[in-house]
Amino acid sequence: MEAQLQSVMADVAVSVSELKKSPTSVMNRADGAPVAILNHNRVMGYMVPPETFEAMMDAIDDDVLAAIVKARSGEVPVRVTLDAL
Repeated sequence: MEAQLQSVMADVAVSVSELKKSPTSVMNRADGAPVAILNHNRVMGYMVPPETFEAMMDAIDDDVLAAIVKARSGEVPVRVTLDAL
């Protein structure tokens, strides 16, 4: 059986056991950077500080809105007057 390679997309990685012992210590040592959580040396998830998560969600929202704008860029605007209401 051939081993599968997996990317770790964080500079900091800890085991589930280490995380269970002291999650606050892990986040403090990461100093705001994302932390890869490993289970049997495989990434099972990532942990990020609230500020990073909020920035990620804002970026996703911006990308979604940009896609909507791009999709609608060819539409002909409809002019609505008060008489029509």
